Amino acid sequence: MRRPLFLRIVDALSEWNPFFTLRFDATNRPGLSPIQKCTAAIRQLANGSPADQLDEYIKIGESTAVECLKLFVKGVKEIFGAQYLRRPTVQDVERLMEIGERRGFPGMLGSIDCMHWHWEKCPYAWKGMYTRGDHGVPTVILEAVASHDRWIWHAFFGVAGSNNDINVLNQSHLFVEQLRGEAPQVQYSINGRQYNIGYYLADGIYPEWPVFVKSIRQPQSEEHKLFAEKQEGARKDVECAFGILQSRFCILRRPARLYEQGDLQDIMLACIILHNMIIEDEKDIEQVPLDLNEEGSTYTIQEAIITHGENPEMEDVINRNTALHDRQAYRQLQSDLIDHIWQKFGNSYRQNN
Repeated sequence: MRRPLFLRIVDALSEWNPFFTLRFDATNRPGLSPIQKCTAAIRQLANGSPADQLDEYIKIGESTAVECLKLFVKGVKEIFGAQYLRRPTVQDVERLMEIGERRGFPGMLGSIDCMHWHWEKCPYAWKGMYTRGDHGVPTVILEAVASHDRWIWHAFFGVAGSNNDINVLNQSHLFVEQLRGEAPQVQYSINGRQYNIGYYLADGIYPEWPVFVKSIRQPQSEEHKLFAEKQEGARKDVECAFGILQSRFCILRRPARLYEQGDLQDIMLACIILHNMIIEDEKDIEQVPLDLNEEGSTYTIQEAIITHGENPEMEDVINRNTALHDRQAYRQLQSDLIDHIWQKFGNSYRQNN
């Protein structure tokens, strides 16, 4: 990250906890500076280095370095989590859907997938629960939704590695706002047919729900081949986000050496927050809000009507849940997208093939 962003984090942590301030001992000798403590924590995140390796250069002992790491990730999560782990707002959804329409997928909100993190210090009694055959080691799963700019909009971490993506989906909070009626209200049209629910691009394991759009196995016709090519190309956004996240924070690529699962969750969420902060800091051009009321727009987005402090009616929740699981709506959406993509990119596809 750039120096101004690093200093912004240091200043925020200094106000959050006295641990990240310069303190003096009984002999009036200064202790470790806030920059030393934050540098020690970020080095452990970025390089995946053990805590005792920092003593030679930063002059911090092993126990102090571990304490710096735990308090750093907890502070980053509490201070910046509300802003950089937020669900998409109305303005965010406007931008995501406009970009999705340009890529041939009107109504797309991002791509969804799961990532495993090897837990080296998993308790021996838990290893069977956290180990899956294709990995062979205990892991903890992260479910994430990423957009084209690799911003991670949804993060659900902590499910045992023996589960698959469907089990993780059944436990995550991805559609909680949708079920409560608190998500932004989306309306868009494809081939003259109106839809009211945004969707995510997913791989083959996810269920056939209208909130997911999957590729086509072994496509035969030209229309299906073009759709599979576009869907698989756009779905790589989340895979690239995982790769960038692990390359920036090597601690996620190496086996986790901490014992407490809560510490692992703090580290994972803090890395995602820092990842989003770096993406925002690296943007050279500010995003201008889109005017969706102008002529030619094919979708509208409105703020959901939310009554805070009251539980939604159970009948409404059941109706929304039924709409999320409608297989017929999924097939209709996929069919309309196939026709839409062929109309938009079919001519160039014929010329190239």
